[in-house]
Amino acid sequence: MADPTPEDPEAPFQVELTEYLAHLGVERGLSEHTLAAYRRDLRRYARFLARRGRTGFGEVTEEDVASYVEAVRTGADGGHPLSPTSTSRAVVAVRGWHRFATLEGHTDTDPAAAVRPPGTTKRLPKAIAVEEVDKLLAGASMAEGVLGLRDRALVEVLYGTGARISEAVGLDVDDVDIGAQHPSLRLFGKGRKERIVPVGRFAVEALEAYLVRSRPVLAQSGRGNSAVFLNQRGNPLSRQSAWAVLQAAAERGGVSGHISPHTLRHSYATHLLAGGADVRVVQELLGHASVTTTQIYTMVTPDTLREVYAASHPRARG
Repeated sequence: MADPTPEDPEAPFQVELTEYLAHLGVERGLSEHTLAAYRRDLRRYARFLARRGRTGFGEVTEEDVASYVEAVRTGADGGHPLSPTSTSRAVVAVRGWHRFATLEGHTDTDPAAAVRPPGTTKRLPKAIAVEEVDKLLAGASMAEGVLGLRDRALVEVLYGTGARISEAVGLDVDDVDIGAQHPSLRLFGKGRKERIVPVGRFAVEALEAYLVRSRPVLAQSGRGNSAVFLNQRGNPLSRQSAWAVLQAAAERGGVSGHISPHTLRHSYATHLLAGGADVRVVQELLGHASVTTTQIYTMVTPDTLREVYAASHPRARG
């Protein structure tokens, strides 16, 4: 990054920002996607502080941080207003930066420690029915030639393991152990945290068919890449291309509504819990750091409450 100049609105905090982003990328192992979001949020924060006349972390007050949260929520700083979810992400970024600055000795106080994001309404994750998953898998298999085997294997892995899209496209051949008595995949989640997840028979069969009959054909166009999922040029399949695979499979399979990799992850968790799985087991399978994150899948909708009441209470039936 170039040396800060007087005309640069981020200049007072640019050195500290570069240092913190390097820490996130190297020591915390954040993905490029997450790192880009942090960089965007913190540059906006640095500009906000500079416009308020702050020239260092020691001058920043709790009121400054709270005002920034309100500014990004409403767009009062001249930027785009952020959704509640994005505002929460921005608060996490700011709190992390101030905590880091305190630990590194840039300041003796942490003005962001008590600042919290605005309250957000919890939404139930979107899951699709098992019948819709079957349609999606059928649609994936309709792709032409070797791509049909690849697309089927990708969808089976996403639904059969609950993997994040970054974890699925990040799979290496050495991470796949489907010949053992208990087939499994080694996934690397947020912060490169490793976990081993079991793989069911359908995903195993789809992976075997792809690895034996399709991947070698795709690999001929590349340069000996070790990624499991390859594109037509023999290079690792990107996140964007994996999204496109799902969209095309949904269209061919006649699955309505918005289908994303997270839709399959949500469906995986929802169907496990509906089948009687313990929430802490699902937490481990999904790679959630806290069971609180997983517990959103146990929320009951008002419609479900009414249906259960109408079907079960003796005074509800007329």
